[in-house]
Amino acid sequence: MTLSPPVALSPVANLANHDLMAQYRDVRSLSETLCRPLEIEDYGVQAMADVSPPKWHLAHTTWFFETFLLQPYLEGYGEFHPGYGYLFNSYYEAVGDRHPRPQRGLLSRPTVADIYQYRAHVDEAMATLLQRQGNHVTVKELVTLGLHHEQQHQELLLTDLKYNLVINPLRPAYRQDVAVSKCASPSPLKFVDCPGGLQTIGHQASDFAFDNESPAHLVYLPDFALANRLVTNGEYLEFIADGGYQTAAHWLAEGWAMVQSEGWQAPLYWEQRDGQWWVFTLGGLKPVNLMEPVCHVSYFEADAFAQWRGHRLPTEAEWEVAAAEVPQQGNLLAADHLHPQPVAGSGQLAQLYGDTWEWTQSAYLPYPGFRPAAGAVGEYNGKFMCNQMVLRGGSCVTPPGHIRPSYRNFFPPSARWQFSGIRLAKG
Repeated sequence: MTLSPPVALSPVANLANHDLMAQYRDVRSLSETLCRPLEIEDYGVQAMADVSPPKWHLAHTTWFFETFLLQPYLEGYGEFHPGYGYLFNSYYEAVGDRHPRPQRGLLSRPTVADIYQYRAHVDEAMATLLQRQGNHVTVKELVTLGLHHEQQHQELLLTDLKYNLVINPLRPAYRQDVAVSKCASPSPLKFVDCPGGLQTIGHQASDFAFDNESPAHLVYLPDFALANRLVTNGEYLEFIADGGYQTAAHWLAEGWAMVQSEGWQAPLYWEQRDGQWWVFTLGGLKPVNLMEPVCHVSYFEADAFAQWRGHRLPTEAEWEVAAAEVPQQGNLLAADHLHPQPVAGSGQLAQLYGDTWEWTQSAYLPYPGFRPAAGAVGEYNGKFMCNQMVLRGGSCVTPPGHIRPSYRNFFPPSARWQFSGIRLAKG
C-alpha cells in the first residue's frame, strides 16, 4: 500500500530566513514528503552496504535530535525506545555501539509505523525544548546542525532509493510524474577564463557551515579556465565510442583496475536495449537524452574522460573561487525535476549549482588550522579525511538552503551512485 499519494515538492525554506521552530518543521516535514510515494515494501530495502533503507534515514535523523539535544538539554525527557540508540547510531564512536551498517536492511522491526511514531514523539519534545531553551546558544547551534544533517539525509534518501529500485528487474519508478527532460540544445562547450592570484577560500560568512569548510585561508592559484557547463551524455558517448573503457592510457591505475574488475562500460544506471542506450531515473527507465549532463560517474571515470579530452578536472579551490561570483541557484531539489537537465546559455559559467555534484581533482583533506569540534559531533567530518575526493556544487536532489560556494562534499573515487558529473578545466 502507499501511505499517501505522490505530491510535487515545495521549496524548502532557506534556513537563514525563518525562526528556528519554523526551520525545524520545514525540514522535518520535507523528509516525510519525500517518502509519500513509497510503498511499504520500499522502506526496508538495502541493495548494497553503502546505501541505507528509507526507514533508517527517517529514524537516524530523529535519533540525532534525541541524542544530541533532547537527552542532554530537556529535563524529564523520556526516550522513545531504549534500543533505538543502538539501531540508529551511524558512526559516532563516542556515543556507543551500533548495529552493523551492512545489516540495516535486515531490520523488519521496528516497523514503518513505529518509526513515524518515533518521529512524532521527538518532534513534540523538540517543540517543548525550543519553547524553553530556543535562545540557548548551544541548543541553537545543535538544532541548526541537526537540520543540515537531515537535509544531507534527504538527498541520501533519494540517492539510495534510486539504487534500491534499479536492482529490481522491473525497474520501478519512485514517481511516475517525473518529467522527461526537454531536448534543448546546450550552449557549445567552451572555457571561461578565471583570474588566479592570491585568493581566500573556506567559509567566511556568519551563517551556518560545516566544520570542514573552515578555517578560511589563502591559496595561490595560477590563472585557470573552467568549462561553461557540465559534460553532456552525448559528449560522454563519444568517449565510450572511442574505446574509452578499453584504453588503459586514459585511466589512473586504480581506476583501470575497477574498470576491469567491475566490468564498467558506461555510467551507472545506463543499459543497452536493442542497440539503444537507456538510463534509469527516479521516474523509471528513459532513453538517454544526449543533451543532459552525464551523471553517476565515478571520480575515475571523470578523470579518464578529462584525460581523453586533453583537459583536467578543476581543483576545489578553483571551483570555489569561480562559484563565489555566481548566484546560488539552479536545478536543485525544489525544482522537482529529480534528474539533471539540459542547459542553454550564453557561454558564461552555468550549472555550478544543482544538476550534478562536480568531481574535483582535490583529495578531501583538512584545511590549514582545521580542528574538529569537541565531543561526539566532532566525528561528523574530520574522521573521514582519508581516501576521499571532494565534490562541489550540489545536485538535482540537494535541498535549497543547503548549498554554498564553500560546501565540501566527499566520496571515495570509485563511488557512482551519487548524482556526480563532470566539469572540465584547463590552465
